[in-house]
Amino acid sequence: MTAISASAVPAAASSDPDGAALHRPVIDWFDAHARDLPWRRPEAGAWGVMVSEFMLQQTPVNRVLPVYEQWLARWPRPADLAAEPPGEAVRAWGRLGYPRRALRLHGAAAAIRERHGGDVPRDHAQLLALPGVGEYTAAAVASFAYGQRHPVLDTNVRRVFARAVSGAQYPPNATTAAERKLARALLPEEEPTAARWAAATMELGALVCTARTPDCARCPIAALCAWRQAGSPEHEGPPRRGQTYAGTDRQVRGKLLAVLREAVTPVPQTTLDQVWDEPVQRARALDGLVSDGLVEPLSGGLYRLPLT
Repeated sequence: MTAISASAVPAAASSDPDGAALHRPVIDWFDAHARDLPWRRPEAGAWGVMVSEFMLQQTPVNRVLPVYEQWLARWPRPADLAAEPPGEAVRAWGRLGYPRRALRLHGAAAAIRERHGGDVPRDHAQLLALPGVGEYTAAAVASFAYGQRHPVLDTNVRRVFARAVSGAQYPPNATTAAERKLARALLPEEEPTAARWAAATMELGALVCTARTPDCARCPIAALCAWRQAGSPEHEGPPRRGQTYAGTDRQVRGKLLAVLREAVTPVPQTTLDQVWDEPVQRARALDGLVSDGLVEPLSGGLYRLPLT
């Protein structure tokens, strides 16, 4: 494969990349080095895969594992979760962050119970029609749970493709049409192999082709990598987006939710006022939680996790 400059990523996606040369070494590496994660085991089923995909968005595996196991022990099927108030999903979400994912997963579980008899659908279009399920999650569940042929583009996969095929250190900040086209072009033709490829490229990005310190010596396709062939050029595109937390509304929201998760009865405003000293930011964070459906206001200045 010929290295392509970082500024020419769209052109790379429109070319005809030699995916076949990448498939076997990456899949063989995965067979030898894949982590034993509970959602990859056969007993996880499609529901276990779906729960993991919701939880793993923007959250590392080590933080997800204990919450995932507790979640599946309590709600082994979608109907079990749907039978409880959405606030219980928020409570069980704990400190995984981005708690709206808990509400979306609860909404998806309710839709699965109502539309599909309690079984996670196999059809990609039906998955995509579930509340809270976007392009990535639908493709991931169809691929990982049902062995179907879909491009599964998370941050790790996008980084592997950017380096190995497009010759760029990092992919664009947001997924582009060119990346989707490239991912489709790289898919193996056979469904089981395509599903294995999706999981393998994700694992390669998570363990070896990492964002800050790629371990090229361990990479099964280092000799084919366009980025290495180009001399590993530094990123030339827009600045990479860093995540901040301390002092943000996200931190205040998290502190407010932590109080409500621990409470067994509605919490008075005066208790929530002790969470954060700055009253304007605290009020804004609380209003945001109410607007997002994560907190339910009651008469008398009381608040609780949502029951409906």
